Amino acid sequence: MPSDAARRYAELTDDIVAFRHYLQAERGLSANTVLAYGRDLDRFAQWVASGGLPNYLAPTVRELSQYISHLRDEQLAPSSCARHLVALKMFYRFLRLEERVQQSAVELLSAPALWERIPQVLSPESVEKLLAAPQPTDRFFLRDRALLETLYATGSRASEVVGLLMADLHLESGFCKCTGKGRKQRVVPLGRPAIQALREYLLGQRPELIRANPDVPHVFVSRGGKPLSREMLWALVKKYVRRAGLNARVSPHTLRHSFATHLLAGGADLRTVQELLGHASIRTTQHYTHVDRNRLKAIHQQFHPRG
Repeated sequence: MPSDAARRYAELTDDIVAFRHYLQAERGLSANTVLAYGRDLDRFAQWVASGGLPNYLAPTVRELSQYISHLRDEQLAPSSCARHLVALKMFYRFLRLEERVQQSAVELLSAPALWERIPQVLSPESVEKLLAAPQPTDRFFLRDRALLETLYATGSRASEVVGLLMADLHLESGFCKCTGKGRKQRVVPLGRPAIQALREYLLGQRPELIRANPDVPHVFVSRGGKPLSREMLWALVKKYVRRAGLNARVSPHTLRHSFATHLLAGGADLRTVQELLGHASIRTTQHYTHVDRNRLKAIHQQFHPRG
């Protein structure tokens, strides 16, 4: 049984790997830049492993100051220390987007104005364009359409959708079980379009895909019958974002933001949305009320005669 420290270090290295992919796939940074940030964060991980930080998901100002002092003790140039701090800021912003840390942890590293940006949200019309982007001529049309429908219908994280198991689907009852952070499970309803798309995929394409690996328990699989990775899901979403002519920054997480914002705009209760998203704290869910207020303000300014 691994110790808590060993488990935390393994989680940190996993988060750094995911962050590096995010920089390349989502932010479009060059391979050299990604490698540089990765090296800086590897140094941070080594410091954490040596006992510098008991819990990297909840750092204190004093602990982070000790890390900066540690960099100076290693006689790094001021410019190198500054670069390490930039890498750390970007990493914690990524953790905030992934809902791995609370807002307070990010505020330790910078002013809230730098980080507290309104999440990108698609209009319902743009969502429809994206969901309609897979075409019957695409090789894995049924899978890809079901994948996009599931992302938006459930508001799930990318990791939750690729981790979805056949045993988690209850199409007759119209819901699925999602496994989120900390292995916590929640029940999420599936709308009619998602249920229909999943049924057509499960009957019409998945049996062919899993022929070489019939015991795979995952819902979404590759052409070789292996579970889709989060990286593959990101690449697929980007492919259909380009085809739909949407903003290149749209990602799987954008569909999660849109899911939450559209529910709240339609009058859904904040606690219900918190439960559907799997947020531990309602403060995280309240972020979407700010999104909707800003959207309403923009609409008011655009269309009101005295806006």
